[in-house]
Amino acid sequence: MSYAAIIGIGSYLPERRLTNADLERLVDTSDEWILTRTGIAERRLAGEDEATSDLAIAAARAAIADAGVAPEDIDLLVLGTSSPDHVFPSTAALTQTGLGLRCPAVDVMAACTSFIYALQHATATIESRRARTVLVIGADALTRHVDFTDRRTCVLFGDGAGAVVVQASDEPGVMGIDLGTDGSGADVLTIPAGGSALPCTPDRLAQGLHHVRMNGAEVFKFAVRVIPETTRRALAASGLGVDDVTWLVPHQANQRILDTVAERLGVPRERVVSTIANVGNTSAASIPLALDDLYTVGNLRPGDVLALVGFGAGLTWGAVIVRWTKGPAR
Repeated sequence: MSYAAIIGIGSYLPERRLTNADLERLVDTSDEWILTRTGIAERRLAGEDEATSDLAIAAARAAIADAGVAPEDIDLLVLGTSSPDHVFPSTAALTQTGLGLRCPAVDVMAACTSFIYALQHATATIESRRARTVLVIGADALTRHVDFTDRRTCVLFGDGAGAVVVQASDEPGVMGIDLGTDGSGADVLTIPAGGSALPCTPDRLAQGLHHVRMNGAEVFKFAVRVIPETTRRALAASGLGVDDVTWLVPHQANQRILDTVAERLGVPRERVVSTIANVGNTSAASIPLALDDLYTVGNLRPGDVLALVGFGAGLTWGAVIVRWTKGPAR
């Protein structure tokens, strides 16, 4: 059997920083209020000349260099995003040409779970021997869709991208996977206008329907329930249990969610990766950014078991269990 293993990783964060002090000048909020409720101190914003594809290209270049593969070795590009450059062409297509690749390229849209879905797509393609080397990217410039007069959402989101190169291997890297969707919760987290259901009109723009709308209490209840459930199912599919997890790498949405999940799963908090304080909620980029941080500081060792877990609008969720087979950061 052909297995899939991560052989390269990279990330990119825009230069512009938006601190809590900056937000105090925009909306009725405070650094203490934001930190207490979210754990976020600052976030990055894409520059005026940066689209989601630009973020994706930068992260992908770092991952390709880390993997030590040539562009012509890449058989497929799968890009997870909630903020595509355009309705079409796909952001994956723009990223592909920006990287000088010649492989098929496709977008995956599962909101903040997009990277997990994209990684599953890559793994299945490799295991079926339809590709040997796949580039997987999670990238979002979600602040483009944020209303900076709405303190419930504008304090949460940041922009960035993370990428991994996944390649066929004789030893298991990516192991158990669990995915799920519950469309009955679609109105809990949504951008109402801009699609075929509600095309943007002057009236809808005036109502702010092209901005993120979120029921924070419902998202919290959903997240703290579904993350432990999907993690346990993915571990069971891998023949492992919670005690086998070296690092839990969850979607970085809210520090209170991470703390509650750690308690419910029984994972020590020092084993739960948290980067949210400095980057905020970067949607599809969240998990690969956190993974790259873990990697670059030297905390990953061959044999470590990682539980990558996402949740988001849709409602969607998913977990991928990875046994780390790669050496130390270059």
